[in-house]
Amino acid sequence: MLKKLIFIFALFLFTLGSVLAQIQKGTASYYADKFEGKQTASGEKYKHKNLTAAHKTLPFGTIVKVTNLENQEFVEVRINDRGPFVSGRVIDLSRAAAEQLKFINQGLTEVQIEVVDAGDGRTNSNRPVQIDQQIDRESYFEMKVKRKEPSGYGVQIGSFQGFDNMLKLSENVEKSYRAKIYVEVKELNEAKVYAIILGDYSNRKRADKLKAKITDRFPDAFVTRY
Repeated sequence: MLKKLIFIFALFLFTLGSVLAQIQKGTASYYADKFEGKQTASGEKYKHKNLTAAHKTLPFGTIVKVTNLENQEFVEVRINDRGPFVSGRVIDLSRAAAEQLKFINQGLTEVQIEVVDAGDGRTNSNRPVQIDQQIDRESYFEMKVKRKEPSGYGVQIGSFQGFDNMLKLSENVEKSYRAKIYVEVKELNEAKVYAIILGDYSNRKRADKLKAKITDRFPDAFVTRY
């Protein structure tokens, strides 16, 4: 069942005493040859020689380290597509990535996924703008947390399972746009997901205007109603 909580960011002293790594485990597959040259969800064309992958929720441009738990081989890939939409699978890799992990013959393998650089939705480079880094021990963030029941419209720019990724992107966009930052906390399949939403507008036109303003940086953004 979906549970929601929305709070607003401002200034409050918050201490992170340990590294909050975003790690996920599950089954990996790889793209069939028939998808060569087909358009991915990010707008890029799939090329089997590139180290790319599909994930259900990570922002486009995110770099993840994928480790084959059966042989400990690992590879870094860039998220540029959505999927896999098969129960139990967590990532769909390019053929080149699957070859490096050495599971071409099996077709499937158990992997661990760890975020190296969290993307901001940009897809026009082989490496995302590094707005998100691994949080060091005893890092400090200033923010003010207030429970809120917004109404109207906002623009969702990304969603994360890692709390650290959400913090860093929030810090970045707060400096870039004059809009309230809301974080919607969802519980999906017994896992927390943090969605970042900009703005609290009474009419959709203002939300559409903000979306148009940020679409070059966050092409995956969309207008949502509270």
